[in-house]
Amino acid sequence: MTLIQAILLGIIEGVTEFLPISSTGHLILAERLFNIPSTDFSKTFSIFIQLGAILAVIWLYFPKIIQSKKLWLPITLSFIPTGILGAIAYPYIKSFLLDNVLVTSLSLLIGGVLLFILDKTFKQKAATHSVEKLSPLRLVLIGIFQSFSFVPGVSRSAASIIGGLSVGLDRVEAVEFSFLLAIPTMASAVAYDLYKSGLVFTQSDLLLLAVGFIVSFLTALLAIKAFIKYVVDRGFVSFAIYRIILAIIVLLLLKN
Repeated sequence: MTLIQAILLGIIEGVTEFLPISSTGHLILAERLFNIPSTDFSKTFSIFIQLGAILAVIWLYFPKIIQSKKLWLPITLSFIPTGILGAIAYPYIKSFLLDNVLVTSLSLLIGGVLLFILDKTFKQKAATHSVEKLSPLRLVLIGIFQSFSFVPGVSRSAASIIGGLSVGLDRVEAVEFSFLLAIPTMASAVAYDLYKSGLVFTQSDLLLLAVGFIVSFLTALLAIKAFIKYVVDRGFVSFAIYRIILAIIVLLLLKN
């Protein structure tokens, strides 16, 4: 992996992490496009640069996190099923799924169709709950939805947003809760991966990780702000269509 490739991947991560289009899926496709070999380091890099995106959420939502302590319990309850299932599935995910373009493409396609249908469905329904007033069962359900994002191409953001909509949150609250839920989810995934890797990196590896982290942080700051405004005005349909078109293009290329 070159420095330029690390910068480009950092941009892709920062832009796509909080959009319902799958950052992991885009990183897998980008690495294939850039001819980056699938190695333990490349997989760790893809997971590590998520820390930059996490920092962007903390940076933007720190006052809300500190002032609204009632959010701490909902975040914890929604994270529990993701944390448990993630620890169990981690070896399989990293070994067999993180470089599987076919699985990624099919997940993008199926997820796009579901996102399109669900956006139209929930658009007709008024929100019935706020995050702080959701029952423990509903909060755990959001975490279960998020767990589907272990499959590359599904999108952690899309899964948790759909989970939020399904239990009665409105679009903006579902999106913002997906941002907050990303903090323990992504932080634990990165910490677990670094632990499993043994923290054995060369000086060149550390430079690439640092660059990817910084670029991801800066681009995520911009993406988060733009996403909230866009969702308020237009919803998720355009993201669904984008996923479907991208998946079809990749599947056609694989066929040829």
